Amino acid sequence: MQVFNVQGMSCAHCVRAITQAVQALDSTAEVRVDLAAKEVVVSSSRLSAEQVLGAISEEGYEAKLAG
Repeated sequence: MQVFNVQGMSCAHCVRAITQAVQALDSTAEVRVDLAAKEVVVSSSRLSAEQVLGAISEEGYEAKLAG
């Protein structure tokens, strides 16, 4: 499980865009988005943190690995 801080998320469209971007790289990835906490949690055995960050950034959001 990887946790990312993501800025710029504000609505259901943001949740859908990020979820679809990550799942385009790994269709079995579990993606949980917490708009209030500005966090995205990704569970995937196939994706590196860099790949997830890239997918989120391509959607126009500023993301970094939490921690």
